[in-house]
Amino acid sequence: MHLSLLCLDQFRREQVSKPQISRKKIAILNDYQGVALSMADWSALQKETEVVVFREPFANEREVIAALADFDVICVMRERTPLTREILRSLPKLRLIASTAQSNSSIDVKTASELGITIAWTEHLPYGTTELVWGLILSAIRRIPAEVQSFRTGGWQTSVGQDISGRTLGIVGLGNFGKAVARVGQAFDMRVIAWSPNLDPEMAKGLGVEAVSKQSLFEDSDIVTLHMVLSERTKNIVGSAELDCMKSHAWLINASRSGLVDQSALITALDMKQIAGAALDVYDEEPVPADHPYREMGNVIATPHIGFVTEDTYRLFYSQTVENIESWLKGMLVRETVAAG
Repeated sequence: MHLSLLCLDQFRREQVSKPQISRKKIAILNDYQGVALSMADWSALQKETEVVVFREPFANEREVIAALADFDVICVMRERTPLTREILRSLPKLRLIASTAQSNSSIDVKTASELGITIAWTEHLPYGTTELVWGLILSAIRRIPAEVQSFRTGGWQTSVGQDISGRTLGIVGLGNFGKAVARVGQAFDMRVIAWSPNLDPEMAKGLGVEAVSKQSLFEDSDIVTLHMVLSERTKNIVGSAELDCMKSHAWLINASRSGLVDQSALITALDMKQIAGAALDVYDEEPVPADHPYREMGNVIATPHIGFVTEDTYRLFYSQTVENIESWLKGMLVRETVAAG
């Protein structure tokens, strides 16, 4: 009996004296809806690591640094939380950024590479944003939000909607998203025209789309929808000159990137009723401040950046995020971003 107690005591002392291996910590950021853990199987990771979900956005860089200083892995949902040079240099334990979708302009890739931080990415699905674009277009043309609000408050018909059959759809940027939007426009019997700085007229013609000049697109279109990557070259590619060209009954649709449009010029155009309105899903600051003009303007239809927020997309994003982290923990990586230059 005494021998057994002595052995047990010795075993306990040995366990205490052994160096304790700390579990790696994984942060899932900006899970607004609280669904990240249900969209993929995190169970294996949860057994080996500590997984912490952050649902609310951070107010500033100081909050980001304070909250994430002890994490080895950060999972970011698109550009919701920018990871700047200052932030990355202030997170000494960070070794992996698991980003959703391949392109994430809010991550300082060069600094991450300098610091030895790996960036993993996931694939994405194109149809969620395309579907939302058409939801915005139809909501705008048929005044759906206003009519729903009238119905809910005891009213009845308040407006006469426009038609899109036979009208002109102008697409700025005929890449993968622009092409998908064009196909739907053609199904509605619309005339589809397009412009971008490097648009190939023959490629557009093969899609049944007419390549036009930038000025012609804004002058002729009843609906203008933007589908371009944001860069120094495309920033504010739509400004007061383009908005001044638009028809008074035309709508501007932007579910791509807010920076493509000069926001002050757009607010002025909307305030002066130069165009019928704007249907937006992207903004310079997200979440949008409570006192932003867009929240009060009757000719603005706005959704809170939900173009990619669908079950199929989230399941793909989070399942491949889990795969990437598991691979990284094993010393491998399925998908990795390499710093340019």
